[in-house]
Amino acid sequence: MEIRLTNTMSRRKEIFKPLKIGEVGIYTCGLTVYNFAHIGNLRAYVFADTLKRMFLFNGYKVRHVMNITDVGHLTGDEDEGEDKMEAGARREGKTVWEIVDFYTKAFFKDLERLRIILPTVTCRATEHVQDMIDMIQKIEANGYTYIAGGNVYFDTSKVPDYGKLARLQLDEEKIRSRVENDPFKKNPFDFVLWFTRYKYENHAMQWDSPWGRGFPGWHIECSAMASKYLGERFDIHTGGIDHIPVHHTNEIAQSEAAFGHEWVNFWLHSEFLVIGEGEKMSKSLGNFITLQTLIDRGYEPADYRYYLLGAHYKKQLTFTMEALDGAKSAMKKLITRIEELKELNESETRPNDDHMNEFHEAINDDLNTPKALAVLWKVVDSEDLRPGEKLSLIDRFDEVLGLGLSEVESKTIPEEVIELANRRDAARKERNWEKADELRQLISEKGYEVLDERDGYKIRRR
Repeated sequence: MEIRLTNTMSRRKEIFKPLKIGEVGIYTCGLTVYNFAHIGNLRAYVFADTLKRMFLFNGYKVRHVMNITDVGHLTGDEDEGEDKMEAGARREGKTVWEIVDFYTKAFFKDLERLRIILPTVTCRATEHVQDMIDMIQKIEANGYTYIAGGNVYFDTSKVPDYGKLARLQLDEEKIRSRVENDPFKKNPFDFVLWFTRYKYENHAMQWDSPWGRGFPGWHIECSAMASKYLGERFDIHTGGIDHIPVHHTNEIAQSEAAFGHEWVNFWLHSEFLVIGEGEKMSKSLGNFITLQTLIDRGYEPADYRYYLLGAHYKKQLTFTMEALDGAKSAMKKLITRIEELKELNESETRPNDDHMNEFHEAINDDLNTPKALAVLWKVVDSEDLRPGEKLSLIDRFDEVLGLGLSEVESKTIPEEVIELANRRDAARKERNWEKADELRQLISEKGYEVLDERDGYKIRRR
């Protein structure tokens, strides 16, 4: 079945064609581990996970690579400020290595709780510094660099289509020149490939290099590691839309300067999660919410994942607790219905083709998860499908949705509730409505409700 994805480079939906039949290589920009991931960050990883699950559902072999940024990401994306790891260390009175270790573990705990399938390869920047040096030397040999103030800069004037991903209007942008923030830059969009002690003399993380002792720029790490594990050209690069104007733009420029050809076939970006009056959730603004915050307030990680799947990944999503309450309610209802289906003890059967095709078309159409959820509910509410058919479809759908639905177990209704329901049914037959209402209330207090049907009654959890 055909897969269509919105390529940021072309700004349109394109038919996906892999470089190698039946296989797909995906690179995802990982977290800068100087603080907890906030739920806005996690939206990008749920998106990347859903993308990977969609390919697996379609029978692809997936090689997924994600980096961990543990050096080189300055507090300003345009080579300004201090390293975020050092900022975190100063904030908490720890070493940079302690900060890296603690927040990397916290990040992976969040991924696990959200049922995100771990990447095939997770690579830390600090373990691939030599790969970055090797790549900088390639770029240098091809004539795209200059040295100023002791640092190695990428010369964007040598790239005629620099900014093609973000569609930057370079002449207009120069009005807001960044040269004044770094007098060594020849052009406002030039960026540092390697910093030396001349700019950051006391930086905690430093390595020897051909240009002096120092540390790599943020952008070079992704280019070096993606190419190491996926090759000099690969299928898909993902990230949040905030990466488009600087980070991914610079990745493209330096990678194509190194290799001399197009680097990535598809660029996919998830939109922001915003709060308040369209304000981006940000650690620098101090307005972020973590997954643990939601858990402490009584929500399950699956509630948040369901909430994210309810909107298309390219749609800006405004976060409110009321909206999350809606997702929590939907998940509770969904789990209850699955428990009821499993209580019927009917063996699962082959999934219904019509509903499978409808779900398949939804996810293959640029990951249309809102439509996919609608198909899920259509199956759950269907009066034409047997319980076994429903369970088979739900299990298959959850391979993409990742909500843990296949792990829901049947819960036997307590004998005391069944006895109360039988007594209520007898009272109704005797037209003792007061007694029947009294027993209904007792059943409700125990967390169940009785649904009267033409040929009897049914008990279910509230």
